[in-house]
Amino acid sequence: MKLHHQIFLAMILGGLAGWVTSEDTRILGIAVIEAYDLIGTLFINALKMLVVPLITTAIISGLINVGQGKNLGRLGAKTVLFYMSTSLIAILIGLLLVNLITPGIIDGEPARDLLGFAANTQDVLQKIEGRGAGEFTQILLQMLPPNLVQAAADGQMLGLIVFSLLFGFFLRTLAGAPGDTLRNMVEGFYEVMVSITMLIIRFAPLGVFGLIAATVTRTGLDALEPLLWFFFTVLAALFLHAFVVMPLLIRVLAQRSPWRHFQAMSPALMTAFSSASSAATLPLTMDCVQKRSGVSKRTASFVLPLGATVNMDGTALYECAAAIFIAQAYGLDLSFGMQFAIVFTALITSIGVASIPAASLVAITVILGIIGLPAEAIGLILVTDRILDMCRTAVNVWGDSVGAVLLARSEGEENVLQTPMRQLDGQRHAV
Repeated sequence: MKLHHQIFLAMILGGLAGWVTSEDTRILGIAVIEAYDLIGTLFINALKMLVVPLITTAIISGLINVGQGKNLGRLGAKTVLFYMSTSLIAILIGLLLVNLITPGIIDGEPARDLLGFAANTQDVLQKIEGRGAGEFTQILLQMLPPNLVQAAADGQMLGLIVFSLLFGFFLRTLAGAPGDTLRNMVEGFYEVMVSITMLIIRFAPLGVFGLIAATVTRTGLDALEPLLWFFFTVLAALFLHAFVVMPLLIRVLAQRSPWRHFQAMSPALMTAFSSASSAATLPLTMDCVQKRSGVSKRTASFVLPLGATVNMDGTALYECAAAIFIAQAYGLDLSFGMQFAIVFTALITSIGVASIPAASLVAITVILGIIGLPAEAIGLILVTDRILDMCRTAVNVWGDSVGAVLLARSEGEENVLQTPMRQLDGQRHAV
């Protein structure tokens, strides 16, 4: 059974288990609610364990690959600028909609009781009490902590992210055997962390079962209402970015047909949606962009691999929306400084998130730690995560392909999106 089917089944079974049990239910003398909590906590702890090594090696590895050969020339600068700009636009769309719709507020009240946050909500509120506009200064100080290890241990990840960016930038310029050895070590470390992440994600169905069962046992099925509001808020934001912002860029900047490009990319987009992995989709993405959209191999072979590493529009949007939703559910009124911290961190961590299924869950724990919320709160959004993961991965791949088209046009390529799809299909059938 495929992983997303397992997670969907675990959601149903967890809801049923929580519905038929209560906090007093015991089996063989063991409290059922404690068993649910144990399963969910183990999964959350495993995700938290990955935060520091995965984020660090992903960012450094990405910068090493950016720095190869002449990739930091004119095309490289334009590519990075485009990807950062569209990711920021996506984050701001998510921020706007989640503040307008307020999915974490139900009937004028924070949804913490419905979502099972009541047990530790007061402790969280006391930790964050008094934070205001002056928090912006603290955010700047977190970027350069005096003790990097202590900052990471305390969940203040901004300093680690800044250090990783600096380390990766200068490592790519280090010549000779020491540089090659260190680069190979970082790449190997990153590959190992990806493998460990995939192993833990395989246990996501068990984690989802425990978290859902515990929540339903404590709160009943009322938790579904805020989660559905959150689900449709994120879907609406992803839709606006993918089908309004991106087509406008193709039409205005590339002066080509967005629909023609969407037709060309449909095989890659369907693969991205079903696999929830932009890395796994990359070979097909490159094939569609070159053979169906008419982008040159020179442009596609640089822009698309870089995009699979640093361009995560859908992921960045989701990270921001999830953090704001959880804050709303806790009843927190986030200041401008805190919302700026969320936007900045979502932008940076989306670069460092490995292009594998559900890796953004790790990045969300980073954001929650920065604004003072417990990582355990991420358990509630796991109910909707798989479907939204599939959607945001498709948006990530779509953004990569749009970037390839726009950058090819900026480099003077005239054959981009010029051949009719019927002609391409006819050539394929003839072959």
